[in-house]
Amino acid sequence: MSAEAMEQAVAAERAPAGRVRLAAGRLAGSRGALTGVVVLALLFLLAFVGPYLTPWDYATPDYTALRQPPSGQHWFGTNGLGQDVFAQTVRGLQKSLVIGLLVAVLSTGLASLVGACAGYFGGWTDRVLTFLVDLMLIFPAFLVIAVISPRLRGSGWIAFVVLLAVFNWMITARVIRSMTRSLREREFVAAARFMGVAPFRIIWRHILPNVSSFLIIDATITVGGAVMSEAALSYFGFGVRPPDVSLGTLLAAGAGDAPVFPWLFYFAAGLLVLFVLAVNLVGDGLRDALDPTAAPGRRARKTANSSRRSTS
Repeated sequence: MSAEAMEQAVAAERAPAGRVRLAAGRLAGSRGALTGVVVLALLFLLAFVGPYLTPWDYATPDYTALRQPPSGQHWFGTNGLGQDVFAQTVRGLQKSLVIGLLVAVLSTGLASLVGACAGYFGGWTDRVLTFLVDLMLIFPAFLVIAVISPRLRGSGWIAFVVLLAVFNWMITARVIRSMTRSLREREFVAAARFMGVAPFRIIWRHILPNVSSFLIIDATITVGGAVMSEAALSYFGFGVRPPDVSLGTLLAAGAGDAPVFPWLFYFAAGLLVLFVLAVNLVGDGLRDALDPTAAPGRRARKTANSSRRSTS
């Protein structure tokens, strides 16, 4: 066992704050990530503060204004029932954001646990967990959710979140398993075992930090994918149930009238596209910031080299 491996294991156990400061500095230097963070913050602000900015409730109709275009009274106009489109849009955005985040947290956490345990322990644990992953991959997720979700109407939207999470973790788990099988042979992991560190602590302090860049980008993609899946399922009537709304239900309700009454469709569609783009920008920035193999000045050196090549 080399002294360098022992030092790496001890350093990982201590989890120095310098790693956090380094990642924060890299993230602050990424214009795309900062733009995504600002856009996401504004979308969350709109989703959770927006309902208090309008006197209209998303389910309350105004029978004196049916399918009215945007105005000072109804900022995003009204639908065929006289309901305020702004109130419905911010409510739908709120519900879609919550669903996307919960699905990402649940599915990424499950994938990390299953993949890391299968890759680290090996043997019968690996065989059982890999069989479970392969079994789950056989089922067509969209079709299964579409069949099961109508039978869970009384369980609320939380059951819908669980369904989406259950069918969104298998590919990530297989990748984490492969990465863990490689990492467990590294000297710093062997040094931690030699020091008597518990297996799950090794997974938490040594394995997962070294796959964090992949987990971060996968989680951000999962957020966007979960929101898109929720929108698609709700569009076909398998997601959020009336009288509640989401971006998917708003898109489904306004798609047919979009050529004549565009405010019924394009506000919700625009927010959905903006959210997915912002999540991808943040994911790219976090991947670079948390990559343990990235040098602190890598991006600056790339920029300097590009500048020198352009001037030469």
